[in-house]
Amino acid sequence: METILFLAHTEADGSLGKAALESLAVAKELAANLAGSALVSGLVGGEVQLAADQIAGCGATRFFGTAGPDFAASRYSTDIVAVETLARAAGATIVVAPATSRWNRVLAGAAQRLGGRIDTHVTSASANGQPSITRWYYRQRMEAVVQRTRRPWFIVLDPGCGAAWAGTPGAAQIEALSPSLTDANRRTVVRGVQAPSADHQTIRPDAKLLFVAGAGWTKTQPDGKPHPEDAEQLILDFLAKSKASLGSTKSLVDLSGEGQAVLKFMTHLNQVGQTGSTPRHPKGLSTCCHGEEPHTVGWRFINERRAVNLNPNCSWAQGKADVLYVADAFAVMRTVNALLGRES
Repeated sequence: METILFLAHTEADGSLGKAALESLAVAKELAANLAGSALVSGLVGGEVQLAADQIAGCGATRFFGTAGPDFAASRYSTDIVAVETLARAAGATIVVAPATSRWNRVLAGAAQRLGGRIDTHVTSASANGQPSITRWYYRQRMEAVVQRTRRPWFIVLDPGCGAAWAGTPGAAQIEALSPSLTDANRRTVVRGVQAPSADHQTIRPDAKLLFVAGAGWTKTQPDGKPHPEDAEQLILDFLAKSKASLGSTKSLVDLSGEGQAVLKFMTHLNQVGQTGSTPRHPKGLSTCCHGEEPHTVGWRFINERRAVNLNPNCSWAQGKADVLYVADAFAVMRTVNALLGRES
């Protein structure tokens, strides 16, 4: 018999985000498929009642909550106490949580304190007599199924790997827990959050489209000169109008070290591929990319892949893209931006 703890933290408005609801769906399925198992909810945040009511119909037998100003913002020293307290109160043998930036910092330490084990970058979990998880290794080139006997077992699910739970809200009865904190736990003080405006944010995990720029944007154009400033304007204009997420090839983000023209807003955080991220957007558009394997491996989970390249024999045309547009990306994006401008 397993006690499965769905562990989540609230968003700024007190609700649960999409990644948390995806993890809840997995936790609920595990509990349903493991005979004699119980699903328990554990919530952390400034206020947790709204979040508990949001998932009141999920089938959890108990709702634990750790709330208050000390738990409103992400802070390792208080978050780890909250997680440890919730896990012990629930008697959790399996903990299912979303791979958010907040939980990624703290859950490994919590597993160590509880004498358990943790698996991150999990893409799915199932039960056939005993629980098992699926995750990728070697930059998504090898898929493995993992089972563990050590408990508690922390399962941290990557966002975008499954459907979010979408049940009926209600009124949940929360069992409030108040962990004992010392001055040392409160030594780090959160003064505020600095974040770019929506128009300047280029990484949007929930965007429907991933737009990837390659090194071709900074190369010599038909007039014999590079035009990185024009490239920057075209790309930023498209991102602002489409609200797409921006990706990049390694060759482009490495250009700064080679003394070549670069796109000023591009960083290694935008890098997609074997040495970068592996996003899960419904659609992807690659522009001025060669489409080499180290880059396209990052597109493994993109459902519909299209590319713009002047070379009809580029590797995107060799089965790596669903559609290849043989055209000048500068001309294509000028036209696309003009069409988007008419719609807005």
